Amino acid sequence: MSEPLAPPWGWHGPGAGRAAHVAAAPEYQATTSQVCGLYPFTAGSGTPTVGTPVGRHQLWGEVVCLDPLVWLREGLVTNPGMFVLGQPGTGKSTLVKRLVTGAVATGTTPIILGDTKPDYTRLVEYLGGQVIRVGRGFDRINPLDAGPLDEARRRLTGADAETLRWEVRSRRLSLLLALATLVREARITNAEEVVLGRAIDLLDERLDQDPTIVDVLRILEAAPDELRSATRTDTGGSYRAQTRDLVFTLDLLISGSLAGVFDSRTTRPLDLDAPAISVDISRVRAAGDKLLTAAMLCTWAYAFGMVDAATALTDLGAGPRRSYLGVMDELWRALRGAPGLVEHADALTRLNRAKGMASIMITHSLADLDALATEEDRAKAKGFADRSAITVLAGLPPRELARVHEITPLTGPEQQLVTSWSAPDSWQASARHPGRGKYLIKTGERLGIPVELCLVGAEVDLYDTDQAIRTSSSRFTSSEAPAATNPRKAALW
Repeated sequence: MSEPLAPPWGWHGPGAGRAAHVAAAPEYQATTSQVCGLYPFTAGSGTPTVGTPVGRHQLWGEVVCLDPLVWLREGLVTNPGMFVLGQPGTGKSTLVKRLVTGAVATGTTPIILGDTKPDYTRLVEYLGGQVIRVGRGFDRINPLDAGPLDEARRRLTGADAETLRWEVRSRRLSLLLALATLVREARITNAEEVVLGRAIDLLDERLDQDPTIVDVLRILEAAPDELRSATRTDTGGSYRAQTRDLVFTLDLLISGSLAGVFDSRTTRPLDLDAPAISVDISRVRAAGDKLLTAAMLCTWAYAFGMVDAATALTDLGAGPRRSYLGVMDELWRALRGAPGLVEHADALTRLNRAKGMASIMITHSLADLDALATEEDRAKAKGFADRSAITVLAGLPPRELARVHEITPLTGPEQQLVTSWSAPDSWQASARHPGRGKYLIKTGERLGIPVELCLVGAEVDLYDTDQAIRTSSSRFTSSEAPAATNPRKAALW
């Protein structure tokens, strides 16, 4: 007969050794090479439990949470930048959609900065957010629209007003230069930049509203004395010769392949009070990469300008303090349009931490960035990944991991794990891809966290990016999906 086991706090009764409180055992932290010599039964540290739950640890099943802003607040990372890298079809956008859903639930406003497919529109609508559909016959974006930032500037006086005026001017000129560079497929000259800057100053003095590219073209063709002085010319003929190429470049922005999209005032401003925002630019894909790149650049500049405006109003006590999550999918499309566009994107994203904004950049391969026109652009583009405190790797081949290792150190087992997710090991039909829903989360020199994401409930349908290539008879309904019966074995469609 076995002896009875004592309760956790001891037996009841006098002298029976019962304790009213059991203190926790002391905990010591050190490297594994040191601790194993003192005590062989060691255990690794737990996974982060702050942020949005994104799945379970693949080795010991712990729930793993991820959120760039929350991790920054808790001191786990030094900046709120996140870089997601993986082959097509491995579930990059699915992970980001989970983070978008979690952000809405915790009061952060996600902004999809140019949904090119679109992957996020249905989710944003489901969450009650705002969807802006950019394209001919749909919504338009004025690249020179400063939004609330200009309104805040007009409400101020003195040095504060002057500071905001220069900020608005800088943004307008920077985006106009980027669009002109894209259309011309070459950099704008120094003389042309001076003329554009002076034209923007004149329009700011003469107009009571945000100028458009049409306004800039008109004032260049009108050739006022202020612009002639800026070109250092004495006659109208010399002025027109000096600005001829610039005039044709601006004319292409409003009458060429970009006509009907960026040549008038913004029709639907971003609503920063909405739970989430998606700028759907999928309708401009048919017009070619040039228009799509222009749409992405304008979307980025406009959205970041709105966030800056909200931050400025908050500093003035005229608005609530908010946090934002900017999603920049298909990153490589916006960078390869022409030389110098990387510098524009870099200027937009460099100070996100001061704005209370996290950014998620998504691309298929670092080789996409190697295809940029100049070595300077390639170096700056790799800086996006280098500056991101969090790197998330989905399935990647060995040659790609060698590039990643130059930016984010990977151990041998980590590389083998990510490589094992890159391709199926058989030709069996309808077999699940081995990398679907599996990710390695890396932060600095820490060991990576291998996590597997499983979909639940409405996520199975909302996160589905393959609807266009799958017949309705082969699709799972939410009640038939594996996630409904066994979330840990759910298919990541």
